[in-house]
Amino acid sequence: MYNKSAQRFDALTGLRAIAAIMVFLYHNRKYWRGWLPDFVINNLNEYHCGVTLFFVLSGFLIAYTYQENPLQSRKEYVKYILIRFIRIFPVYLIILTLNYIDNGFPPFNNAVYNYTLLKGFSDKFNLDGIPQSWSLTVELSFYVFAPLIYQYLKTKFTKAVFFQLMLLLLTFIIGYSWHFINKNPNRWLYDWLFIFDSTFFGRFIEFFAGMMLAYFVKTEHNLLNNLPKKNLTLISAVLSLSTIYCISLFEKDTYDQGILHIPGLLLRNCLLPVFISFLLYGLMTEKTWFCKILSTRFAMLLGNASFIFYLVHIGYVNSKLYKVHYTNDRNFILLWLISISGYLLLEKPIYNFMRARIKML
Repeated sequence: MYNKSAQRFDALTGLRAIAAIMVFLYHNRKYWRGWLPDFVINNLNEYHCGVTLFFVLSGFLIAYTYQENPLQSRKEYVKYILIRFIRIFPVYLIILTLNYIDNGFPPFNNAVYNYTLLKGFSDKFNLDGIPQSWSLTVELSFYVFAPLIYQYLKTKFTKAVFFQLMLLLLTFIIGYSWHFINKNPNRWLYDWLFIFDSTFFGRFIEFFAGMMLAYFVKTEHNLLNNLPKKNLTLISAVLSLSTIYCISLFEKDTYDQGILHIPGLLLRNCLLPVFISFLLYGLMTEKTWFCKILSTRFAMLLGNASFIFYLVHIGYVNSKLYKVHYTNDRNFILLWLISISGYLLLEKPIYNFMRARIKML
């Protein structure tokens, strides 16, 4: 069973690599339409759900690690936010700046939106710069509210849910009021599909599912005893993959996506996170071959390098790499080698250096 004194979950680190690979397959699916069967392409159309896996993992790890502790004082909250920011911004800013130096800087406002990640709140700008970085805005939004959500969760489940629903309602009020006043030309927090697909406020259930798991694990909640005693990892993995397949059933053709239709969106935003949280618990409590693989040093290295892999697998770095060298695997292996090198030589040293100094504040 789970050792409650453990602070690290090796298999969950390795699982991040699986999530990154899913997103890679999703973004490259269009190149395989000519020779892969349609049902395979339809399924790959929904492998953006690798981001859902990231979000549920993030919800669990942030809640398990920090709980509501950052709210003890203003200083603790600032240190918490700074530590979370340095986990994301240094590598992102380096890649973004290299992109602009090479290709030219955009208009001032656009540059500000990208450097601050405010672009993630706009349906017009969210794919600018490094396109996939829209999800970093979602992550950062979660970091801001996570300690308060966890505090509410410890007090009363309904209070935590109500708070997040109020955030969602406020998001709608801002976006649609802006649209009513001047048509909201930059589509800030507008429209409903953008909110539910590309903002924390519409996707809070994904993070909250992970937070709920962290709360149940921390408190050794009786609900965990109702889960299957055997094969939980296998069952939850099958349920997760089956849900992704069900989302694909709402596609009109291989160029469509199930999440563009309300039933598919609901499956992705509401049901899939629950099954993924079961999967996380299974990996923490069962000794399976899958867990052993994900806990190997190699899998954990890939998991740790997955953030850079996510930032380079499409966009500026990938396009530059194609001009120098291209392999039939869409440079999959090369991109991982770049990501691992970037993690060991850049991301990890910068994070450790800055984190140590923030803790001294």
